[in-house]
Amino acid sequence: MVRAHGKERLVTALVANEKGEIFDLEGYAAVGRCGEMLIPLTVGETLFMPDGGELMRLPDRYALVWNMEEGVVETLSHNPYNPEERIFPVAAFNSPGYVNTAQAAAVEEDGAEPLPLFSYCAVGWYDEGFRTASFRVDAEERQELRLMPIPKVKDGVEEMRERFPDNRLFRHLERCALSYGCPAAKNLYIGRCEAPLPTSRQCNARCLGCISFQSGPSLSSCQDRIDFTPSPEEISQVALTHFERVPNGVVSFGQGCEGDPLLAADVIEPAIALIRAQNTTGTINMNTNGSLPKVLDRLFAAGLDSIRVSMNSVRKEIYSAYFRPNGYCFEDVVESFAVAKEYGAYKAINYLNVPGVTDCLEEVEALNTFVEACSVDLIQWRNLNFDPLRYYTLMQEAGPVGLPVGIRRMIMKLEKRFPKLKHGYFNPSREMYDTRPGGRNVPKKAVGKAASGAKKKRK
Repeated sequence: MVRAHGKERLVTALVANEKGEIFDLEGYAAVGRCGEMLIPLTVGETLFMPDGGELMRLPDRYALVWNMEEGVVETLSHNPYNPEERIFPVAAFNSPGYVNTAQAAAVEEDGAEPLPLFSYCAVGWYDEGFRTASFRVDAEERQELRLMPIPKVKDGVEEMRERFPDNRLFRHLERCALSYGCPAAKNLYIGRCEAPLPTSRQCNARCLGCISFQSGPSLSSCQDRIDFTPSPEEISQVALTHFERVPNGVVSFGQGCEGDPLLAADVIEPAIALIRAQNTTGTINMNTNGSLPKVLDRLFAAGLDSIRVSMNSVRKEIYSAYFRPNGYCFEDVVESFAVAKEYGAYKAINYLNVPGVTDCLEEVEALNTFVEACSVDLIQWRNLNFDPLRYYTLMQEAGPVGLPVGIRRMIMKLEKRFPKLKHGYFNPSREMYDTRPGGRNVPKKAVGKAASGAKKKRK
């Protein structure tokens, strides 16, 4: 199915050759995929690729493009202007704070391997710049790479080595900052925004796209999971040091380099008590699957401020197909929101977005019901790192996935129905809970900057 584009200006298609050289194809427009719907990209529904974004060639796949002269979608395996040149689709990996509205459109070759664990946004070329099918949902510069100079990160690492030579958690986070390039770990060492507190070696979900653990041969993890359990003292040292350096700072359990923190509650609970004995103003957050509501009750009682619960869907069948719970069920996740509400805690969804699934009519209706029933304060729109075509196929097998209404339109409808509901990307501090207005965390003056401030030249 192809969605009409009317008379809007089209974005030119991008492809890559076997050498990895990326170029545009005159006469062909870029195409985005939303489930089974193919959408020629237009200027009005794209942004110049944000600073920090990257382009990726998709191996073992054919490019889907819009033939402007014929007005049809074509599948290309070779350059139409150089038939001997093999070409491949190109996708964009957008910077934090940007929501993908369409996936890169491609067709798999026979025997194609799954794509690595990244998100794959549709991208094209227009007016001397790459344009991606996305929009900005959070203007905070918390993970802007230009604000995290490596020399400054290394200085922070050396300082923490001198201050805490025996703290294993600091040593682990050094690797996250310097080897994996983790923005949260970098922020810890330069003293800004939110700091990570990875703790748990285990998880009770078997997520299809887990970035720290994969047991099958077809996918590889992007980073190693923490291989020890830090002590309450080690955890509290990291947190208190961050609060000492960052007024109104945030620390978070539940990182990409660990399992679920609820399974390490026996060390996290006393760690929170140690932190609260010396600091009552910093924000202690937990990123979690929300699987153990009784454990969460203990942690809130100890001084936990907020939770961000990861969900690819608020429908049980779609959620279970991706998270594959082991020893808990979807109803436990719902109960965790109820526990948080009893404590007056801040409640966010880490909503793993895949256009064509996230914005299908069935999911939109379910999300409206869920937000109201669970008193959700914030939706963090995160692009799911998983092969988009394979994800769509798997979710179709799990439950109804109808036609998409569009991610942008979906958010607009939520803003209208729930004016106090916040939309963003990052965990807020306690000071922001009640002071930030509802809607997207993007001031009007930032919207234009996001749309025009990231022009790049072709390579």
